[in-house]
Amino acid sequence: MSTVGKVIKCKAAIVFEAKGPFKIVEIEVAPPKAHEVRIKILGTGICRTDEHVQAGAIKVNYPVIPGHEAVGIVESIGEGVTCVKPGDKVIPLCLPQCGRCPPCKNPEGNMCQKSDFLTAKGVMYDGTSRFSYKGKPVHNFVNTSTFTEYTVVHEDAVVKIDPAAPIEKACLMGCGFSTGYGAATKTAKVTPGSTCAVFGLGGVGLPVIIGCKTSGASRIIGIDINKAKFPIAKELGATECISPLDFKKPINEVLLDMTDGEGVDYSFEVIGHTDTMAAALASCNLNYGVSVMVGVPPSAAEMTLSPRLIFTGRTWKGSVFGGLKSKDDIPKLVLAGMEKKFNLDPLVTHVLPFEKINEGFELLHKGQSIRTVLKM
Repeated sequence: MSTVGKVIKCKAAIVFEAKGPFKIVEIEVAPPKAHEVRIKILGTGICRTDEHVQAGAIKVNYPVIPGHEAVGIVESIGEGVTCVKPGDKVIPLCLPQCGRCPPCKNPEGNMCQKSDFLTAKGVMYDGTSRFSYKGKPVHNFVNTSTFTEYTVVHEDAVVKIDPAAPIEKACLMGCGFSTGYGAATKTAKVTPGSTCAVFGLGGVGLPVIIGCKTSGASRIIGIDINKAKFPIAKELGATECISPLDFKKPINEVLLDMTDGEGVDYSFEVIGHTDTMAAALASCNLNYGVSVMVGVPPSAAEMTLSPRLIFTGRTWKGSVFGGLKSKDDIPKLVLAGMEKKFNLDPLVTHVLPFEKINEGFELLHKGQSIRTVLKM
């Protein structure tokens, strides 16, 4: 029986309040309005940012359906949609690309003004939600909401991919891989023969290593307190790995010692902690070093730094979605992954049924997973 134009009842994982658990309940998903797309989710990845939503560390409106890294099939489209059609395999975009605003038109920009990443309103462009539970609206998350069997996104926030793309690996392109890989190749523009340091060896930090290696870096130092991640980091391109817990001096001083006092050419903070952001900045060369903030910081976080860290010439940059333009770049990355231009196999460590979402987050909390993909 066709579901086009009808309300769909399905399962979704809702966070009703900060620090509350994910509760799987039956929700109603309204049909797409004009320029909107309703998607049947096939698989969705568990990202640290979703944990921040659950913990209340980043600003959202509750109740909310998190999830922003997924692959699905277009179930139906609203009036005026031309970029996809029913049956297309797609990736919802947590960073839209409308193609009309100044960041979209700027070759170096990607922070589309239609993004809900900073405003966190949790509604569609018309100010309403397509999700409801027991007759009351439920908010979406960063234009996507993928912890549900069906979601509705604006056409600015969806892109068609190769129909043969494997679900588990294609999911990574919706956030984790693209963000890390792009941070190295697009934001930092790592150069051949350079030295890099990557703080945090998780589902985003490891793709940073892949990006550094692809760009020709000669030395890539992985940094994490969880040594269980070191073998995977080395398999993907890290030349050496260290734990801050093994040293009595600050980690930025350790990195200076490892580079004969010069510091690294490029450093990447992929954790989202202000102390490691400062350490990453101080670890790169004082004159020409580039440090990139990749990890999402808590909404209330603030930093105090000496201006001399910047005055000497260092460059300190932020990177959202790796600086990539989502609609333009994701299909290319999916294809490159299918062509084995980089190794994605070690990144997906667990595949679980959707009903075990809380188990997936436990694996993340305990440092036992890189990426867990939930299959619908």
